[in-house]
Amino acid sequence: MERELWNILASDLTTLATLERSGRCTHPATRIARIYLWAVLHDRPVSWACDKRNWIGVKQPRVMPNQSTMSRRLRRPEIQTMLVTLMDRLEPVDRDALVLRIDGKPLPVAKHSQDRGATIGRGAGGFQRGYKLHAIYGGNNRPVAYRVAPMNIDERIVAKQMLEEIAGSEGYLLGDANYETNPLYDQAASVGRVMVTPRRFANAKGLGQSRTHSEHRVAMIQRMKSPSSYIRTLLMNRRQVETNFANLTNYGGGLTTLPPWVRGCRVGLYVTAKILIRLARDHAIAQRDRA
Repeated sequence: MERELWNILASDLTTLATLERSGRCTHPATRIARIYLWAVLHDRPVSWACDKRNWIGVKQPRVMPNQSTMSRRLRRPEIQTMLVTLMDRLEPVDRDALVLRIDGKPLPVAKHSQDRGATIGRGAGGFQRGYKLHAIYGGNNRPVAYRVAPMNIDERIVAKQMLEEIAGSEGYLLGDANYETNPLYDQAASVGRVMVTPRRFANAKGLGQSRTHSEHRVAMIQRMKSPSSYIRTLLMNRRQVETNFANLTNYGGGLTTLPPWVRGCRVGLYVTAKILIRLARDHAIAQRDRA
């Protein structure tokens, strides 16, 4: 399966390489991205992919950069841009989906880790140390928007940043009870989305201690008192985002735990690469179904 996924990724990278302008760098961005994806696909550090002996059975890069060059180039925004462009080729983003779902997935590291970027926050089943993937999904495994942040950053703060990316689309935005706040309801409405969340406290009778309350949140609370079948369906449909996160992790080479060599500024790029590999897997499965 790894070879099948690589053929899909390498084919699109080759196409992008023909469109890439030559610059002053010895190694074009597509070559850096190719080597990085080869490492992530095999769950190996970048230094492993810089060794030509580890490129068995596939076409190797014509010139291989060393580890220090890879580390320097991977910190540049152009590589993240290149990976997102590749993502667009595999699965264009669907911001206009009627139903979008928002949630966060913990990416824990060892509690004794010395990584300064990894912080302690709420994870799965309690407090953990690490990072968190925040994402908005539509109807497929391509996130409409996503961020990677330290574990202690509140999901609602990151949600406000991601909502800016879906401006202009209309429909529903489903979230769990943690997203039931006045600012998020107002911001969702401002970008054309109707926020739908359960109450943060199931037995709550009031609206909270805020002096002003979002009219959109108040209206949804009223609808929740006698929910229509459509609202009930939406609430149950919210859990589809858990399936998206599961699809990102539940196969060999998926995004499970962060390996020891992925820390700090490397985490965001690593997550992007794993999303790309998931989309390539979806593409490979679709090709098999058509055959």
